[in-house]
Amino acid sequence: MRRILAILLENEPGSLSRIVGLFSQRAFNIETLSVAPTEDNSLSRITIVTKGDDRVLEQIVKQVNKLIDVIKITDLTERNHVERELLLIKVLAMTDKARTEVTRITDIFRGSIVDIGKQVYTIELTGDVEKINAFINILANETEIIESVRSGTVGIARGEKALRV
Repeated sequence: MRRILAILLENEPGSLSRIVGLFSQRAFNIETLSVAPTEDNSLSRITIVTKGDDRVLEQIVKQVNKLIDVIKITDLTERNHVERELLLIKVLAMTDKARTEVTRITDIFRGSIVDIGKQVYTIELTGDVEKINAFINILANETEIIESVRSGTVGIARGEKALRV
């Protein structure tokens, strides 16, 4: 099962490596990992997306919770939440037809062309994983993808409750 874990922790050196270490010790794969300071610079928020056995994941969550730097861990999968991912992608756009098609597809997916070169367009797109994957698949049928980078999933619970101290 796919899980999205949100972890609030002290913004200290080594905190991230201890959490990732728990996953690797259990041979548990991290699909995506995103970390950044919160509105309080002394705290960071990590979003981890993983897939696997519920029993093993439950053990990892319990062990992560025991780490000194960890303030709170929440499984967003089991509650109403919003999740997004950022994609930056470079595509070949050598002909007028290719440029028009890339622009049209980008508009349909509500993306933005953020850089234009003589033959290369760089596009920015945000959305859920399915939207990002669909966009990449359609672009791949229309033009050559030169390079892409994805941020990984970030998520937040819906409503007024916050992941706080």
